[in-house]
Order: sequence, then structure tokens, then C-alpha cells
Amino acid sequence: MLLLQDPSAADKIGEAVEGYYNEFLVMLPRIALGIFIIVAGILIAQLITNIIRKRFLQKAQDPLMARFLAQAIKIVLIIIAIMTALDVAGLSKVATGILTAAGGAAIILGFAFQDIGKNFLAGIILAFNRPFNINDTIMIDPHFGRVKALNFRYTHIKTTDGRDIYVPNSDVLTKPVENYTADGFYRVDFIVGIGYEDDIEAAKVLIQKILDAESQIVHDDVHENFVIENELAASTVNLKVLFWVDTIDYRRASRVFRGHVMRKVKEGLSEAGFNLPADIKELKIYGTEEDFPLRVRKDPRDLLPPKES
Repeated sequence: MLLLQDPSAADKIGEAVEGYYNEFLVMLPRIALGIFIIVAGILIAQLITNIIRKRFLQKAQDPLMARFLAQAIKIVLIIIAIMTALDVAGLSKVATGILTAAGGAAIILGFAFQDIGKNFLAGIILAFNRPFNINDTIMIDPHFGRVKALNFRYTHIKTTDGRDIYVPNSDVLTKPVENYTADGFYRVDFIVGIGYEDDIEAAKVLIQKILDAESQIVHDDVHENFVIENELAASTVNLKVLFWVDTIDYRRASRVFRGHVMRKVKEGLSEAGFNLPADIKELKIYGTEEDFPLRVRKDPRDLLPPKES
């Protein structure tokens, strides 16, 4: 109450308010200009980003890298516009404070959202160095499928049975990744068993001719297709057939076409007179056991009376 009754104190408060008001009026055009610079900077940054993103997506083979570069350019342009606007408005000290506060907030949020931040940073790393691209067939234990989309937080995989799996980028970065289509080639194999009495070398020559005749099998100096003896099983000599296929369409090459080759090999061996015996089960009765009852069942058709002619 005493302060308000003091004319000198009231005058000082009035002069201070008036001084601040006059400074505000002086700075008002600069503040308006700063706001205009921020709005214009955001619009220009968006326009430039759209143009760059389209050109990157047209020329770049990696859409994640294109989106990352476009977004990074946009953020840099917006930050430049904000800093320029604050400097024009005479608030350079405020800009310094904002940057300091943003750095501290980033540290706090980093601890609060470790998983999200970890996946985001992994996405940035994968944008520059990733072992696969869209439409590659990969396995990230235990998920197997084709890559459908790449984002900064996760990788979208479509499994062969139609499931959509979203693998966090931190797992992509830290776990082993098997890429079945990186170079476009994949070796397929299967086992075929022939009888012990059959000519092994003749069977191998026959199967090799079948492989050589298939146009969809890769034939070059680097990728060799061959047949080898694999195992002496209980009732068969097992041959292992190995051949290379083009994995642009992994499912068709490694599954459908593999079945086609298996059928051709089976038919070729059968036509050539090779035996393809089933597994033989051996039943042993030792002297310590009681007699094993055994009865042979006749064909029911044999019990029917003969037809009169």
C-alpha cells in the first residue's frame, strides 16, 4: 500500500510499462516479419521436400533412403527458417535457449522411450546400410517371408502363409538376416532313393540329363548342377540332386519348380526300369520271446464263388 502511495514509485512503474510497450511497438514489425519467415519457410520446405522425394523415389532403388533424405532436408530447412526468423525478430538469445532446452528434452525423452528411440536409430542406420530391399525374400529368426515395406521403426514382412509380420528395426540390426534373393540365385536340393541292385552311375547320368534339359534351371560356369551319392539307407541308395534356380519369384522357383523337377526325375527313373523301393521294416523275434502269432489274410474276392460261364 505504501508503494502505491509513493508518487515516484508509481511513475517508475508507469514509465517501465510504457517503455516495454514502446519497445514492443518497435519490435512488432520485426516479429511479424519473423512469423512470416517461419510460415514461408515451412511452406517452401514442404514444396522442396515433395520435389526431392519424387526425384529420389524415381531414381533411388531404396525407398527408405529416399524418404529419410527428403525428411532430413525438410527438417534442416525448417530449423534454418525458425533460427532466421528469431534473429530477424531480435530474439537470438531465445533461439539459443530453445536449442538448449531441446537438447535436454531429447536426452530425457531418449531415456523415457528407449525402445522407440532404439528402433528409430536402427532405422536410420538401416537406411544407409541394409542387407535387403523391398520384395526380397528374407528370414529374420524366426520370421520368413517377402519384404513389403520399410519404415524407420519396423520392417514389414509378408509370410508365405499370408501373415503380416512387423519386425522392429532393432531386431533387424542385431539378429542374423538370411537373404534368399540378394544375388538372384538359390540352390535347391532333394533326395531320391534307388534300389541296391540298380546301377548308381547310370541313375546319376539319367538325372543329370534331366537337369541339363530344364531351361528354368540356371546353366552357367558359376552355378553347377550335379548329383551325388548321399546315403546308404536301410532299403535304398539315396542320391542327392542339387540345382540352381532364379529367385526373382522365390516361391515358384524353390517350391513349385522343385516339385516339377522331382516329378520329372521320378518318372524318368521309373521309365528306365530303376527301382524306387519304400522303406523296409525288419521285425526280429529273439529266442527269449514267446511265439509271435501271424495270420495271412486272403483277399475277400478270393472267397467269392466262381462265376458261372
